[in-house]
Amino acid sequence: MAIDEICNREVVIASKDTTVLEASRLMRQYHTGDLVIVEEMNGLRGPIGIVTDRDLVIEVVAMALDSSVITIGDIMGSELAVVNESEGVFETMRYMRTKGVRRLPVVDVKGALVGIVTLDDLLELLAEEMNELCKTVSNEIKHESQTRSTHVHF
Repeated sequence: MAIDEICNREVVIASKDTTVLEASRLMRQYHTGDLVIVEEMNGLRGPIGIVTDRDLVIEVVAMALDSSVITIGDIMGSELAVVNESEGVFETMRYMRTKGVRRLPVVDVKGALVGIVTLDDLLELLAEEMNELCKTVSNEIKHESQTRSTHVHF
């Protein structure tokens, strides 16, 4: 299964000149813990960074900085991990583990932002798959019980 089948396509975005105060208001408005920072590149919105609610707290609030002056460009990391929309789910999980990230912007072949995938999305998918496997075991036992009880010979 390709990651584009489960990624969230409703991504809250901002530019790197967005203030931390504005960013926190966007997160509150859209009930999200992250913003993908995008930049216009050749007519496409490409991700250049990500800022989380944790970043806002650790980098700005805990340091008692002015959130109306500091921008998210000032606090975003310099290296952004992204995943191509055609990448497989398990490869994406492996990549997240290798990079030590909980969120990955999803891009198309041109590098344009198409979505975001989070650890929560992947855990939900795996939980659903595990539930289906459990149903299979339960159905197998039920099927065997019915089959054997009707064909008992003495």
